[in-house]
Amino acid sequence: MDGFSFINFFNILADFFAQPTWMIVTQLFAIFAWIIFVWLLAFAIVAFYSGHIQETKNTKDWKFVLLAIDIPPQNVQTPLAVEQLFSHLAGAFDKPGFYDKFRKGYKQKWFSMEIVGIEGYIQFLVWTESEFRDLVEASIYAQYPDSEVTEVEDYVTSVPQKYPDSDYDIWVGDFSLAEDSAFPLRSYREFEHNISKDTVLKDPMGTFLESFSRLGPGEQMWFQILVKPIDNGWKEKAINKIKSIIGEKTDSKKSPLSFVTDNFLTKEVFKGFEEISAQVTGGARSEGGDSSDKKDEKNQLRYLTPGQMKVVEDMEKKISKIGFETKMRAVYVARKEVFKTERGVAILKGAINQFNSPTSNSIVEKSSSSSRNPVKKAQKQTDFLKAYSKRKIGFASPSFVLNIEELATLWHFPMSHVKTPMVEKVKTRVTEPPAGLPMDNLPVVSAESTNKSSTENGNRPSIKNDMGEEIYFDDF
Repeated sequence: MDGFSFINFFNILADFFAQPTWMIVTQLFAIFAWIIFVWLLAFAIVAFYSGHIQETKNTKDWKFVLLAIDIPPQNVQTPLAVEQLFSHLAGAFDKPGFYDKFRKGYKQKWFSMEIVGIEGYIQFLVWTESEFRDLVEASIYAQYPDSEVTEVEDYVTSVPQKYPDSDYDIWVGDFSLAEDSAFPLRSYREFEHNISKDTVLKDPMGTFLESFSRLGPGEQMWFQILVKPIDNGWKEKAINKIKSIIGEKTDSKKSPLSFVTDNFLTKEVFKGFEEISAQVTGGARSEGGDSSDKKDEKNQLRYLTPGQMKVVEDMEKKISKIGFETKMRAVYVARKEVFKTERGVAILKGAINQFNSPTSNSIVEKSSSSSRNPVKKAQKQTDFLKAYSKRKIGFASPSFVLNIEELATLWHFPMSHVKTPMVEKVKTRVTEPPAGLPMDNLPVVSAESTNKSSTENGNRPSIKNDMGEEIYFDDF
């Protein structure tokens, strides 16, 4: 009976695969498609539930603050100081467990590093959840002790929030990377050049801020870099990308016939057949076993060009530092009578181009509020501005990963030699005299002696010293 059932089973399979291909595919889809739909439905339910819990139990209680940073007038700190600042902010990372994520609605908090230009006035700002305000201030004061950090009102409310508007026009754009996140951008270290024995940093922030200083009355330009602390999972993906470039083999399970294909005698037999075939047909043959030797190498690193080697080295340097999930967004908004995208947007994109590395990675505009359809354009303007105001990472173009060196290149305080007069800086401080200042030898001034001396000498202000001598102020 068992043997008969076994034979029937194979007969059914034979009849099934004897059908036309399209019919086999259709029947297989009808039988197994429900598994795909159930999986997609389960994924959607989990994602919806997770988002609902985050909104109702966690993020609804978040309180955000916007901190304005006034830098010291004589700033000699290089972007390395801001690199350490970002390293400090990475301490906000907290990997949640299953219970924290699906029961308590945990969501990793993030920061927004911003530069704002309003009619030529430039201000550096940091947007953060109030829980991390102390972390942000500590990281800034640790690198810039003479700076000032002040909480301010959000500037985004100074313009209309819904479009079209009768007085204002707006452009909002999302920026992303042209290549995989494993490929690095141009670092601030590549802007250094040597003059004699000194190394001088041609600060890229000078060109960037010049775009903001060009704004006139009624014009505003905003730029934000959203950064979210993450774990080191992105480094594993970058390593796999490096391996694919250098052709490194990955360990894989051997097939049951590997003992035949990997046998030394078998290889020699195949070589013999290749030699005979080359002699009979006059075709090319491998000389010296270069082909087989190349296949046996762990990777093809020695066959890369100098340019490819440089890219691989830069990729390895990138994964040696802390990374953040990143999103960049820019806004140009102005009154309609002065709004010109060909000037405001063009100079911003031109300033961003200096951070691009043609052989590695580039910052490109992925999506924007532009559209030829007036109705669609107005809706996109409103949605993109809302995303900027809410500092949303998961909107429009996908996020990417930048390390702290790349972030410090894009967002850092200009050095004192950069001519940006409109950047807000710390004012000169008036301080009290030291508490221990000696007062014993100071002359004692009395109102009576001062008034008498002023009357006798034509109202010349004066005082008397301990020996009774008249001392006139205008003699000095």
